Amino acid sequence: MFKVQRFTFLIYFIALITIGSVGFYVIGGDEWSIIDSIYMTILSLSTVGFGEVHPLNEIGKLWAILLIIFGVSGFAYIVYELGSELIQLNTYRSRTMRKKISKLQSHYVICGYGRMGAIIASEFQKKNISFVIIEINDSKIIDIQENGYNHIHGDATLDETLINAGIIDSKGIVVVLDNDQDNLFVTMSARNLNQDSYIISRCSKQDTGNKLKRAGANKVVNPYITGGHRMAELLISPNIDDIVTIESPDNISVDFSIEEVSVKNFNILNNKTINELNIREKYNLSIVAIINKDRSKQLNPGPDVMLSSNQKVILIGTLDNLQSFLLDRNDA
Repeated sequence: MFKVQRFTFLIYFIALITIGSVGFYVIGGDEWSIIDSIYMTILSLSTVGFGEVHPLNEIGKLWAILLIIFGVSGFAYIVYELGSELIQLNTYRSRTMRKKISKLQSHYVICGYGRMGAIIASEFQKKNISFVIIEINDSKIIDIQENGYNHIHGDATLDETLINAGIIDSKGIVVVLDNDQDNLFVTMSARNLNQDSYIISRCSKQDTGNKLKRAGANKVVNPYITGGHRMAELLISPNIDDIVTIESPDNISVDFSIEEVSVKNFNILNNKTINELNIREKYNLSIVAIINKDRSKQLNPGPDVMLSSNQKVILIGTLDNLQSFLLDRNDA
């Protein structure tokens, strides 16, 4: 549609310049050259206010007035039409995105696309995990669109926006807005809309953590405390970083990844002992913890521990090995 309109507008102005130039050439008589006529036409259409090339008679002045009217009105019409098309295009994109999001099930919702939100989205994309970003900032939306992320352009503090992001059918929600007050409000709204979803909220003040948990957050992350602990550990035991490295947004190489899986979704896990699974030999993975139905944890479970369908296991290994295991989820 845009291409057709651009062609139409181009033809309009070419025709206007041609007709205007011919008019000045005929009206001006022998004193006016073709270049003079074209020059005067361009001056009239652009309304820059330069003087006349040659003195105009009454007919010439009327002709200049007509050119100015058609030029200004034509430009105004073009601006109006392009604006309308742009609005329609944005509306179409928004409608298409919402239709795509409405089909998602058990996805994740990221509220806020700041530095933390961008890293989380990048991690999800690398692992082919379905997610939706909610962001209100126009400049950040451009970056989100360039990355091809599912998104809702709106205020995460509004229930309507959360619902449009599919929060009712979501598996998990991460709230990483710029201030604790908004994070608290969104956490409360998200929990009210989805009682089962796992919610992680960011806080910058330590006393906000308890409020976020009371509002419905399963976990609260303070990046300053987490980062401080990490830096202290590196200072005290610098060799640990050579053994265990975590992927960072600076594309540092990754030594391992962690995955939480439900036993009920994997036939190869259900009703078998860790020794029978032989996961280390088959996939070069380790089960580092088991999460029971009551959310109690068994760290470093022994080989004789039997897994049941109401449990979850925490696996650790390289990303390639984890993906290989996930592909075999329905194997006997």
